[in-house]
Amino acid sequence: MRHSTLLATTFLVVFATPALAQTAPAEPAPAAPATESKGLDDIVVTAQRRSENLQNVPLSVTAIRGDKLDAIAAGGPDIRFLSARVPSLIVESSFGRTFPRFYIRGLGNTDFDFNASQPVSLVYDDVVLENPILKGFPVFDLDRVEVLRGPQGTLFGRNTPAGIVKFDSVKPSARTNGYGRISYGSYNGVNAQGAIGAPIVGDTVTARVSALYQRQDGYVDNVVPSGTTRNRFEGFKEFAGRAQIDIKPTENFDILLAGQLRTLRGTARLFRANVFTKGQTGLNATFDRNRVSTDGKNEQKVDTQNLSAHVTYNAGPVSLISVTSYWSGNATSVGDVDGGFGANFLPAGAYGPGNIPFTAETRDSVPRLRQFTQEFRIASNGNGALSYQAGVFYFSEQLQIVSENYSTLGDPNNAPGAVNILVSQDQDSKAYGVFGSATYKLTDRLSVTGGVRYNNDKRNYFVTRTKDTQFPNFLQDPLGSVRRSVSGENVTWDATANFKATDGVNLYARAAKGYRAPSIQGRILFPANTANTLEDGVTTAKSETIQSWEAGVKSTFLGGRGRFNFNGFYYDLNNAQLTAVGGGVNANRLLNAKNVRGYGLEADAELRPIPNLTLTAGLSYNHTEIRDPNLTTAACGVQGADGVALCTVLDPVVVPTAPFTAAVVNINGNSLPQSPRWIANWTARYGVPIGNGEVYAYTDWAYRSKINFFLYESVEFQSKHLLEGGLRVGYKTDRFDVAGFVRNITDTTQAVGGIDFNNLTGFVNEPRIFGVEAGFKF
Repeated sequence: MRHSTLLATTFLVVFATPALAQTAPAEPAPAAPATESKGLDDIVVTAQRRSENLQNVPLSVTAIRGDKLDAIAAGGPDIRFLSARVPSLIVESSFGRTFPRFYIRGLGNTDFDFNASQPVSLVYDDVVLENPILKGFPVFDLDRVEVLRGPQGTLFGRNTPAGIVKFDSVKPSARTNGYGRISYGSYNGVNAQGAIGAPIVGDTVTARVSALYQRQDGYVDNVVPSGTTRNRFEGFKEFAGRAQIDIKPTENFDILLAGQLRTLRGTARLFRANVFTKGQTGLNATFDRNRVSTDGKNEQKVDTQNLSAHVTYNAGPVSLISVTSYWSGNATSVGDVDGGFGANFLPAGAYGPGNIPFTAETRDSVPRLRQFTQEFRIASNGNGALSYQAGVFYFSEQLQIVSENYSTLGDPNNAPGAVNILVSQDQDSKAYGVFGSATYKLTDRLSVTGGVRYNNDKRNYFVTRTKDTQFPNFLQDPLGSVRRSVSGENVTWDATANFKATDGVNLYARAAKGYRAPSIQGRILFPANTANTLEDGVTTAKSETIQSWEAGVKSTFLGGRGRFNFNGFYYDLNNAQLTAVGGGVNANRLLNAKNVRGYGLEADAELRPIPNLTLTAGLSYNHTEIRDPNLTTAACGVQGADGVALCTVLDPVVVPTAPFTAAVVNINGNSLPQSPRWIANWTARYGVPIGNGEVYAYTDWAYRSKINFFLYESVEFQSKHLLEGGLRVGYKTDRFDVAGFVRNITDTTQAVGGIDFNNLTGFVNEPRIFGVEAGFKF
């Protein structure tokens, strides 16, 4: 289908919906019981591209829905609220609400450029979202969130060696239904969302429209010698909407059209200079969550739009499925990455807090993003011994990035100089895949599944650099342009055996091979060196492949009142794509490690010991290890001409520090960055029936152990364990819910990332917030 035809058709049909809906007959929604049932509800997931009971799916999958999803999303957080709420999942960002980075089983990417390739795919309503600004699409009107751990390349999108975070929105139905919810909380935070679905022409045409509005005032004061700006940072306004129309010309033919959009205006992630002290772990005594001193700009804008068509034709023995999607967008984010003001070559008192070797302010923008995906799939119907699906997938992306880095530096003679570097990157990526998967029931209790996929990826990259002002004599002149192209092809596969040991116990074992396409990266600024050329600023990484093994048990007990799922896994990641961030310059460099080895365990449990009490718990252990005896990277930056490292490096030094040059260290044996050994989460909900409803309390907690911020290890650039909890107390009936909530109830404060090229800069987790919420459904 041509792009223009899809856009025009979807626009006309979707946005004609409200006018038609005014004449639609309304059907009363069936009342739901206010109290919990004695047994646990079945959890239906689509982890294998078909609806199945979670307990029958031979994969490591966790689903979030219902009360848990409502509680952890209270107060209007962005998608990072999922971090550590699922075994083996971490979500973090150095951009704030714009650019989430996902890690599953320790595998992720710390790259902060807008063309970063991530090994965790985000799939929204059957469409893979590849670019980071798309992955931050807000969470609202969702049926469930699924997290699939381990390689998922056979059936889903592209670049999935670590796993998938999968979102499924509520679809139109043949009865009138919907909800509305609004909350008010800390920092004048407002979170308003709602949806309405209704039949338009009986069962033939149905529609659903949903929207989200969030806002928050800034709460961090900017304190500099020239004066204080109150509540300067951490504020935002965001709107997102979705419109869907489902057309069923016949009983066997279904066309689901959708349009989505997002608009964000706010401040970027707030960087804080010298919040670490050399030789010490953790935030120091000068840190103040509500005060910073910075002289740079801080702003963020994101606009994204989407149109899609999901067409299904039931031909009897098989269904034919087409999924077409077009995304476009633009974004800009500017931050004062040195986290302070002034520079140390200025008079005393004109710079701080702490030692600031030079000022650094970076604006990264995406003037143009276009993503088109098309998938055609055939899937068997019925309950026979053999079930199968096969298809083809096409992906196309056009991306332009403009990066501007403004710095004021001193040269070796302490003469200040201004640097303004403008870099324009154009990237064109195309990929296609051919896949198939089949499941065969050998007996009533034993089934086997096999899948295979052919992947083909190509990427063309063009970068142009210009300078706007005089360049200091000790830095490389960046004038010129560079072209790069990479391509790769690979066959991935999976094989699974599933054995129903008893009516309540399933055993499974799975082997899978995954793949991530080759990638290209170019950044802004590099130290002068006679061996350096312009091309040294552009790095590439070869394809990475992963071989994974997993075995587990899924069990239901106490007459359906308890569930316990457990698995262990082991993987070898070859030619692992790693990103060396910072290290003396504000840059990303791609590396290939010969091998990364990982192993661990994951568990999910749910228990309803009495009808009104529900308990859940999740646990994971992940061990990751870089295995490449000759792999090195630059460590943290140095303090100018004296050549003293900013941080205390714990890795073997290969090349010591020198004036203006960071040390080079060996990282063999290190764990991956942002990879905690332990993740744990637990919840409890208790309700007391009163009148036509119940008074309830729901608490949730998430824990992760220590993480390193970079590929190298140091005393300073790490975070101790982080434990955050929430509480929600309210009264609800079949239709209404009024509650008070608090997030990060203990007001825990921990660093969650750092910047190492200039000073000991860090950024921290979200503060405690509390508020009230009222909602209704019909």
